[in-house]
Amino acid sequence: MIPDTLRDMSGLLEGHVALITGAARGQGRSHAVRLAQEGADIIATDISTQIETVKYDVASSDDLSETVRLVEAEGRRIVARQADVRDFEAVQAAVDDGIAELGHVDIVCANAGIGVQEVDSPTWKISAERWRDVIDVNLTGVWHTIKATVPAMIERDQGGSVVIINSTAGLKGQPFFADYAASKHGCVGLMRTLAKELAPHGIRVNSIHPTGVRTPMVENEALAAFVEANPEMVATLSNMLPVDMLEPSDVTNALLWLVSDAARYVTAVALPVDAGFTQK
Repeated sequence: MIPDTLRDMSGLLEGHVALITGAARGQGRSHAVRLAQEGADIIATDISTQIETVKYDVASSDDLSETVRLVEAEGRRIVARQADVRDFEAVQAAVDDGIAELGHVDIVCANAGIGVQEVDSPTWKISAERWRDVIDVNLTGVWHTIKATVPAMIERDQGGSVVIINSTAGLKGQPFFADYAASKHGCVGLMRTLAKELAPHGIRVNSIHPTGVRTPMVENEALAAFVEANPEMVATLSNMLPVDMLEPSDVTNALLWLVSDAARYVTAVALPVDAGFTQK
């Protein structure tokens, strides 16, 4: 259930259309439903086939259908497509379908991402396959999302907002997750470069960097095994504030602010939503 933290700011996104990748569950579903509550129509994408190196189940078509149901229950339109962000043509087709039905896109939330948890995985032991999968989804997939949407935003000439959902791993190193940290650091460089390129078009670009969020990517047997095998390292990963993990809605609240007119002059910002983790 999404809390009422920003409910008094109703109707913030009337007339807007938001593309959200990884929208079938977790953070992506939270983003889709909350933006719909504020008046946005939604273009939603997510993967439909398992990635071999990922140790937890990826989102299913049923998950995406539930996101569709929840958005429509808010009285908003949604175009949902199964598309792997590693496949540019699939992402472009989903964007084109969404624009054809909903008219335009002016909010982009590059949310899709994966993490691979293995008990013993210092940088030099990570397999080439795992490295490619993580970089392809978390970094190249973000670039594909931007490549598929930004030309239409520029052509429309009405400004807009791009938000990359990142991680605290994009701001500091994360032992045993070099591929993940590298992909997330890469997204910061992409965000800052894109913000400069798109500023003349009135399009703002930012990233959000949450600490651990209560989603299937974090709550799964593979990560539980990693925690059990590496207690000395895990002890260093606690937050400054006395919370173990965020809820998806905590990240959504930051997203809603960044894409709204309340943040109309905020761009090129890497925004921590991390319970103080990066400063501890």
